[in-house]
Amino acid sequence: MGLNMIADKTISKMFLKKTTKAPHKKAVGWIDNGDLHFYSNEDYLSKVKTYFYGLIKLGIQTQDKVAILGNTSKEWHFFDLAALCARGIVIPVYPTYLPHEIDYLLNHSEAKILILENESQMIKIIETQESLSHIKFIIGLKDISDESKGKLKSEITFYTLEHFLELGAIQAQSSPKVFDDTIMESEGMDLASIIYTSGTTGEPKGAVITQKAFCAMLDNVYSSLKTNILPSDRTLVFLPLSHVLGRCDSLLNLIFDFESVYAESMDKVVDNLAIAKPTILIAVPRIFEKVYSKVLDMIQKESDLKKKVFDWALGTSTAYYEKINQDKSPSPFEILQKNLAYKLVFEKIYNRFGGRIRFLVSGGAPLSPDIMNFLQNANLTILEGYGLTESIAPCILNPVVRQIPGTIGLPLGDVQVKFANDGEIMLKTSALFSYYYKNEEATKEAFKDGWFLTGDIGELTTDGYVRITDRKKDIIITSAGKNVAPQKIENILKLQKHISNAMVVGDKHKFLVAIISIDREAFLDELDSLGINGHPTYEELALESKVYEIIDQEVQVANQELASFESIKGIYIAPYDFTVENGQITPSLKLKKKVILKTYAKEIDALYKKLES
Repeated sequence: MGLNMIADKTISKMFLKKTTKAPHKKAVGWIDNGDLHFYSNEDYLSKVKTYFYGLIKLGIQTQDKVAILGNTSKEWHFFDLAALCARGIVIPVYPTYLPHEIDYLLNHSEAKILILENESQMIKIIETQESLSHIKFIIGLKDISDESKGKLKSEITFYTLEHFLELGAIQAQSSPKVFDDTIMESEGMDLASIIYTSGTTGEPKGAVITQKAFCAMLDNVYSSLKTNILPSDRTLVFLPLSHVLGRCDSLLNLIFDFESVYAESMDKVVDNLAIAKPTILIAVPRIFEKVYSKVLDMIQKESDLKKKVFDWALGTSTAYYEKINQDKSPSPFEILQKNLAYKLVFEKIYNRFGGRIRFLVSGGAPLSPDIMNFLQNANLTILEGYGLTESIAPCILNPVVRQIPGTIGLPLGDVQVKFANDGEIMLKTSALFSYYYKNEEATKEAFKDGWFLTGDIGELTTDGYVRITDRKKDIIITSAGKNVAPQKIENILKLQKHISNAMVVGDKHKFLVAIISIDREAFLDELDSLGINGHPTYEELALESKVYEIIDQEVQVANQELASFESIKGIYIAPYDFTVENGQITPSLKLKKKVILKTYAKEIDALYKKLES
């Protein structure tokens, strides 16, 4: 099914074929008041058609730009498909972006239509609207106050979603053939999307992606997973659709024809897992890190007997999987023990994910092998993968048949991988962006002899799997000439209970130090035992000597896993957590290292002077 569809080379043609082939099959789901609801393929098609005709009524022309500013929802996805069916170009905008960042994206992309979620997003637009020279229409997905609507400048027309869909329904009656005709006219080289990188350094770059490249990405995923993913499968879509991995997740039903359920919100994912009961889940490491930390924290609070049972179960199960991972056969007794360990301890962890998971996919950032091995005990198979905005998300993935923790797996479909002299990973594939919008210089720098330079340093394992060792720009060279990969160290630090995030510093210095952000919630449970009164803020906790002692102890524990030149010799606890709002991490949760370093430059200098004296 999938390969024939993909030959058409546009998302809209794939969508039309998928929805007309099995009209009564469940397609898109959502959760309302604790209940699961579904649109059939027929309903799905009808919804997207109405959204499409609404855009036609607003006068959308071929290759007009439509920006979507909101959290993940089925409506976001319907607008995405409707704009692509209208041969428009979709500009995803992170809902966490600040007004000046949104202003930059909307002006740089020259978006004509803006779909925004709610009042808080509308306020951001009002703040910068005088400099918005291209936006002609705004559609609000949720209620927007009359006061905010009244503040919009006269050049912008506002529609509620309800009014917009009414216009679409009327337009559909007067021009019923336009939908099919526009889809048939669509071409592979049509631009489908400009996805802005969230910019760990400098201004965001807009990666221009064609319809053909989007389809090639789906083709690559299909060719590698077609025997593992079934039409009876179900995903829970919750990652930001403004991020390329979440967008990929939302489009996978076009090739696999499974059920895509949209989570109510990121905060409700755990509750939604119990209701949606997905069989496949695409997530980022932070989700798995939280589950891992929560389980270990709960065990610490249990009785000595339960702790002993847990330790026995962990040891027994880990030994079993070590044999399996080495292609050895466990004995019948080992199998019996492993099953008992699962029943006593690990089944509860499996059920936290809804009780039907066949496998999980992790991307967006490196996943600790410790977490991967731990969750394997709970029958949770994690396929760690790799991709970038420029490769339209997944291009390398651990296969279902064999995962090697600490690697990102094997190239998907037509993806070719090679390594530059300095170890930088280079890619060649049909599923690649075409150029950076209005940025010829950055486009030239991104390619070498037709190969895309990823900026990631890596190597091949003896099994032929790809392993990432670090970001090229992040490599620290100490004054002793040692090359240090900070990402590995930061990931080990983040596994400690009280550490929320960590950034390793040490370029041109004799040794490494770390800027630590603490996990306030973890400390709040322990205030009494620490002798800390009241309900301290993050900033107050960061100044507590007892807090410093605990973080210092956890850093020493992490150091035991590191070579001497990689170990952390000093720490500075940041007075605030690293957040998107304070500009210290990107919306895809990557550290903005230059920003953090600049913010705490004086404190780091003082720390080095103290340690070197």
